[in-house]
Amino acid sequence: MNKPEILSESATAIRKYLKEHSELVLENREEWIAALLEDHRKAVQGIGLSLKKSKEAEERERLRVKALYQHDLSYGKIVCGVDEVGRGPLAGPIVGAAVILPMDDTFTEMILGIDDSKKISKKNREILAEIIKEKAVSYSIYEMSNLDIDRLGISYCNHEVFRGAVRTLSVVPELVLSDGYKIKDYQGQNIALVKGDTISASIACASIIAKVHRDRLMENYALYYPQYGFDHNAGYGSKDHLDALREKGATPIHRISFLSNILK
Repeated sequence: MNKPEILSESATAIRKYLKEHSELVLENREEWIAALLEDHRKAVQGIGLSLKKSKEAEERERLRVKALYQHDLSYGKIVCGVDEVGRGPLAGPIVGAAVILPMDDTFTEMILGIDDSKKISKKNREILAEIIKEKAVSYSIYEMSNLDIDRLGISYCNHEVFRGAVRTLSVVPELVLSDGYKIKDYQGQNIALVKGDTISASIACASIIAKVHRDRLMENYALYYPQYGFDHNAGYGSKDHLDALREKGATPIHRISFLSNILK
């Protein structure tokens, strides 16, 4: 059924057609919007208005993400973004990630939806993580365990997951952008950006793959230690986690150095 034919049908039939032929509609979205808005029926005009709002939202998202890529591109260097997740939990590792994205001024390979990982739903984070890994020039994930944290301290491990992630990239970056603070004892060029995952495309991508990786680790640990709620608290001090600690004590993945005020 072509466009003139479907537009003579009911609003319900039009909605169904648009859903089933979404790719075809997107190719000629402006024409569809105009035709729907010109229809005399309010319900059909509403469909056109919804399509128009969707297009405007997509354009805003494209401009937002383009600004993140333009920031990284502006350095004129091979830029790597790094971020970490898991500094504050009572259990599990701290995880750092480093990402080098392909950069060109055509912006044809942008990954829409990237942002501070905490602002993105779990489902979308997992989808984006796979896209990032597929499109990245190079990426690396580096962990330090709860035992490392107890032995070396969280501050050292925090910076070491940054250094380790950069060190294990398959491409050597010319500039490392870190989220929030500079990397201690890193010998290369490093610029720290406050709220960097909302400024830099590569930091945003590192934020996403680090969080997805660590969340999956904690979900797996929840199978072995179900009472602690690691599948939903990721090792942070939720009520069920603290109750389990007081009742059952620490597991092999707990950071004992973090528990002095809890396990008295």
